[in-house]
Amino acid sequence: MDWTQEIGSLLGAYAGASPAAAPSTVHDDFDEVARAAPSSAVADGLAAAFRSDHTPEFGDMLSQLFGQSPPDQRARILNDLIASVGPQVAAAILGRFQGNAAPPAGPVDESTAARVPPAAVSEIAAAAEKKDPSIIERISQAYARQPQLVKTLGKVALTVALAQIASRQRSSR
Repeated sequence: MDWTQEIGSLLGAYAGASPAAAPSTVHDDFDEVARAAPSSAVADGLAAAFRSDHTPEFGDMLSQLFGQSPPDQRARILNDLIASVGPQVAAAILGRFQGNAAPPAGPVDESTAARVPPAAVSEIAAAAEKKDPSIIERISQAYARQPQLVKTLGKVALTVALAQIASRQRSSR
């Protein structure tokens, strides 16, 4: 059975859903969709949540996820962000939070990433989004297979994500 047939009726409830009126079942619904849908569909929904006018700014949402991510993922996320903004911009932002930080001399490792405060990630992410808007898709792909982390973004973000997945599912018919 195709994933869209498996969860089509569930997604139907989110077609055109208002983020302000998130169903009480949105966390469970997101779990079900994340299990059935391909990670590309979940990433598409997450990217919509990151860009939505109904959710906090991308940098703020990412810093929340970053603060709860395992060390290896923190390092990957930071390396992605630094690749987007450049080491000088990243060092300038990190310097405001950690004193005079030298530009990263190479890939950020797990121990370095563990010392980066989420607030610094928020600023680096905001700068990355301005310089390279496609960073949102890359970050969304990184978190698409971690529904437990994504669910910490709250009901509004999940409703936006599910509405986007529903929209994608309807247009692919």
